[in-house]
Amino acid sequence: MDKKEILERVKADGVRYVSYQFTDITGTVKSVDAPVKRLEGALDDGVWFDGSSVQGFARIQESDMHLRLDTDTYAVLPWSPDENKRARFFCEIFHPDGSPFEGDPRGVLKRKLKVLESKGFIFNVGPEPEFFLFRRNGTDNVHPVPHDVGGYFDFSPNDEAVRVRTELMSALIKMGLEVEVGHHEVALGQHEIDFEFGEALKTADNVLTLKYTVKAIAAKHDLIASFMPKPIFGVNGSGMHCHQSLFDHNGNNLFFDPHDEFHLSDLAYHFLAGQLHHARSLSAILSPTVNSYKRLVPGYEAPVYIGWAGENRSALIRIPRFTPGKDKAVRAELRCPDPSGNPYLQFNAMLSAAMDGVEKKMTPPKPLNNVNIYSLSIEERAAMGIRQLPGSLLEALNELEKDEVIKNSLGSEMYGAFMRAKRAEWDEYRIFVTDWEKQRYLETA
Repeated sequence: MDKKEILERVKADGVRYVSYQFTDITGTVKSVDAPVKRLEGALDDGVWFDGSSVQGFARIQESDMHLRLDTDTYAVLPWSPDENKRARFFCEIFHPDGSPFEGDPRGVLKRKLKVLESKGFIFNVGPEPEFFLFRRNGTDNVHPVPHDVGGYFDFSPNDEAVRVRTELMSALIKMGLEVEVGHHEVALGQHEIDFEFGEALKTADNVLTLKYTVKAIAAKHDLIASFMPKPIFGVNGSGMHCHQSLFDHNGNNLFFDPHDEFHLSDLAYHFLAGQLHHARSLSAILSPTVNSYKRLVPGYEAPVYIGWAGENRSALIRIPRFTPGKDKAVRAELRCPDPSGNPYLQFNAMLSAAMDGVEKKMTPPKPLNNVNIYSLSIEERAAMGIRQLPGSLLEALNELEKDEVIKNSLGSEMYGAFMRAKRAEWDEYRIFVTDWEKQRYLETA
């Protein structure tokens, strides 16, 4: 929409306030809010804000930052009351001199995708974010209880969780997401809402939209919505499997080869080889919290070992079964990302690793079909050349520090901010005394 169309649409929608949104380095959505009468000026001149106190942003002596609206991202927030109805725009961040801010996760991804587009490629992603709905446990928000007693794909006509999930999907549709399916996941209180795959920048916007919409609608029902990867010990955690493909400008799937066993082109093999090659350093960005590595353990359907396969869900990258006539659906499913991260950084890192494989024409190892990798011994995995993902955030950060390809994909500004934030997170976790330690040692030590 152009300026005139946006102003007409905003008036017709009854919008009273506008949120100009962006993310910090960790993926937390930040917002500068203003009355709707200021929108015309914002469309013309952008919005100034103080970036000195935002994680990964400017130092205090250079704190002025400039937001420019992406007019394609206009959406009304459906949970806002009619008398104070709010709309949002995602924004890009610039320095006062008009140069792009190197620490803007969305801007960095957008610029990378433009370079890719100039080479004839469009990077498509279809994520599957999972989350938990919890009831508050009295005043205790640290030990909530699952919202329902359902299991994988369970349905009950009187299930409150179904009603909440339906409301969630309705809100997301109103905000422009092409919702495909919503269902109960394996664990109690765990859900998944999938939306149509698309170009990576729009998809990253949609992931953020889904996360804060789910949290807002859950709060209306006095529930806690959590995208924490492993909120409950002993049950499946929440992942965000990402289905990926490269298309050309004519809408052809460049991953498709009708003559290959897996219907994959050479380009697709180079693509997944790059991601396998960089998998250990990618973990720091795709699984970016201390808690992420409590999900990435054997026994809970999360990938631990680095390899690829057809229908083998224990592999890091899975190639879903081909359906005749559906060549646009040929894709590579990366199973290690989780929804606690910043989707702009995640998609940027995934693409950079993959394109390193494409540019260097890397060849992936043999597929791990008909092999339960979890059941192999250490010696058997070593003999097959199967590496393992990092076992902790610290190990992943150390791997990232050694990987120039992934570091360069972030740029020095964003890489430095990310490492400072995540090493601080690890240090805080390292010295924190947990309930487990007190139960284990308080009386026995």
